[in-house]
Amino acid sequence: MRIMALDLSQTVQQIDILAQRLNDGRDDRAQRLRLALRAMSEADASAVRQKVDSSQGRPFLCAAPYSNGSGLADSHSPQKVPHDFRVASVDGSHIDVDRHIPVRCYLINIGGCLITYGGSPDARLFSRPRLYTQDDELYLTNHAPGSKEAVAVEGPLLGLKRAVEEVKSLASLVTGTPPGLPALALIDGSLVLWGLAGRAYQPFVRDEVLKGGLIPALDRLREIARSHTLAAAAYISLPQSTEVVNTLRLHLCSRDTADCLQNCSTHRAGRTPCDIVNGFLDRHLFQELLGPGERSILYLTNSSISREFYGPHQVYFYYMNTGEEIARIEVPEWVAQDKEAVELSHALILDQCRRGVGYPAAIAEAHEQAVVTGPDRETFKQMLEDALARKHLPVYTSEKNRSKRMRWL
Repeated sequence: MRIMALDLSQTVQQIDILAQRLNDGRDDRAQRLRLALRAMSEADASAVRQKVDSSQGRPFLCAAPYSNGSGLADSHSPQKVPHDFRVASVDGSHIDVDRHIPVRCYLINIGGCLITYGGSPDARLFSRPRLYTQDDELYLTNHAPGSKEAVAVEGPLLGLKRAVEEVKSLASLVTGTPPGLPALALIDGSLVLWGLAGRAYQPFVRDEVLKGGLIPALDRLREIARSHTLAAAAYISLPQSTEVVNTLRLHLCSRDTADCLQNCSTHRAGRTPCDIVNGFLDRHLFQELLGPGERSILYLTNSSISREFYGPHQVYFYYMNTGEEIARIEVPEWVAQDKEAVELSHALILDQCRRGVGYPAAIAEAHEQAVVTGPDRETFKQMLEDALARKHLPVYTSEKNRSKRMRWL
């Protein structure tokens, strides 16, 4: 007998109501999108940036346009792809700490590829798993005098550690690139470690992740770029960001900061001109503004993590129409300030998307090397138990985990 965890028959009517509601609001949404696009086309990037710079404290995060003498809706076509170039990419997966197994540990698997195109084509793929078992690996400790604070590396914090390890591996991967060969160093996901924002972690955790990990890795990439033609970037597929939408909201806003704090929120405004952008994501705007292959102007994220702690690596971004989707491309400041590096990132990422049928081929290859499947996880647990048993060490699990392994009627 098959037992369903979710009775879909009780949900189907609610789904139909949702679909009808979305359909009823389609005309209003289309009208608001037309007004938003017209306002964006008429806005001057320099004037909007001044307003962003002087409007801290608003209840929404808006990006600062990084373009002089242009409009928010301006676009750029890709430059010609060099005949010879190299693309390096890494991705990661991990097995988290599991309280149902008899030893505390976690595993990070970094996969990557180094692909050379042109007259001397070459490709190198790798997968490097590492098991973490030592106390100084399992916990981040506050080393301040008299402090006994420690935070376990697991869950979201392990995800942050994995992201740092990816950037470290990316820097190592491009180290041997010949100086005259243009190169793209590409990772999947955001350069901004958003999980460190707010009060989620103590300052010593943030410092360990950033100053002890991410920033030195970005320093290494920047140092390589000083003697090489190198563009470092991050690719975000189907982005959910509203930073540019909120920039447009600020441009349209007729309230001062105090009134805005009282009447607006991250996702909505009152019945004022700025409410026309309610419900839109950045990619909804750029889907209409960018032709296939084109990119937007650059924007500087106002993330507090990037702004306060990244130093010369503050994160800028642009949107690109890959032909299949609107992607968000993030670059560190030293790339954003180099026009040739920005153009190189645009051309090579677009080329990778075309080779990968809509998604960067190098990231897809790196992901294949990094992925840890469900069977891999079960095999890992079994290998761990077998190793303990061979040494006559206790092997046990929780009754909850034992119950999950059994089938019940």
